[in-house]
Amino acid sequence: MIETDALIVGAGPAGLFQAFQLGLQEIRAHIVDVLPHVGGQCAALYADKPIYDIPGVPACTGRELVAALQQQAEPFAPGLHLGQEVTALAAEPDGRWRLVTSSGQAFLARSVFIAAGIGAFEPRRLRIDGLARFEGANLHHHLPDAALLAGRALAIVGGGEDAVAAALQAARAAAPPSSITLVHRKDAFEADARDLAALQALRDAGRVQVAIGQPTGFGADGDRLTHLVLSHAEGPDTRLALDRLLVRQGLSPRLGALAGWGLAMERKQLVVDPASCATALPGVYAVGDVNHYPGKKKLILCAFHEATLAAYDAAERLQTARKVVVEYTTTSTRLHRLLGLAADGGTAPRR
Repeated sequence: MIETDALIVGAGPAGLFQAFQLGLQEIRAHIVDVLPHVGGQCAALYADKPIYDIPGVPACTGRELVAALQQQAEPFAPGLHLGQEVTALAAEPDGRWRLVTSSGQAFLARSVFIAAGIGAFEPRRLRIDGLARFEGANLHHHLPDAALLAGRALAIVGGGEDAVAAALQAARAAAPPSSITLVHRKDAFEADARDLAALQALRDAGRVQVAIGQPTGFGADGDRLTHLVLSHAEGPDTRLALDRLLVRQGLSPRLGALAGWGLAMERKQLVVDPASCATALPGVYAVGDVNHYPGKKKLILCAFHEATLAAYDAAERLQTARKVVVEYTTTSTRLHRLLGLAADGGTAPRR
């Protein structure tokens, strides 16, 4: 059981900025996300695409924005719990909230901040009976560590940006797999023009092969996959031998367990008070694309505003040692201390 002032559900831009704003209010936070990395939609859907509406930043990619938000929240060292989904929320007699994740981790939080975007992102899986039992062995939905790829025959299923990027990443590894095969129903891929050109160069060099067909079956030796069965529009099925299978068919969002937490919903979004982003449950907030109120706009800069309102409201509920007032990072010595800044505005040595 982890006891904390705040638990943030979602490690996308809204969740990361929520951790920063809570830190300014001296509220300790932990973050849970179903993905194995931070970034939410930014990392999953447009990591390398430009964003043009971040105030004061003319252009940055989703990946760059996530990295900057992580750096901004770093002084407050939020606890990260990735690759797991919050599956249960229950009120405790003392007013705290008990939450449990899919990995069995339990939290006891004084406040909860739902920053789940358009839902928990789950990989689109191959619909082949019995295949799921190999997950965690040699079936993956995220690229394994480079060390696991060395000397292995890697098959990647998918025809979009995720699959192409995975093939390029595997080929660039310090010790790339012995073979890389992209599996798709047709010899046509959808990705950035630069990535497609890089993929073609690898194909021309014989470093990446393409297998055309629809995966419909598999073979195994004990608890490990040995090959995929590929069906074709014409002709007999074929076999593709492999050591590791990576399925990169994109991600699909779903609200998951939070849809059953008794929260008011409208348009598959959580209804909040626009003045505080508080839900009807005491101490539970929702920020970013997951919430709804009159005039709501699904924009990242709106999520940052909402995270700020929620942090101030939570501080007024939780803080007893000091009066909560608006302070400015340009002049507040308290905020400078929390951010680890020296008296002259530089970075102070950390202890």
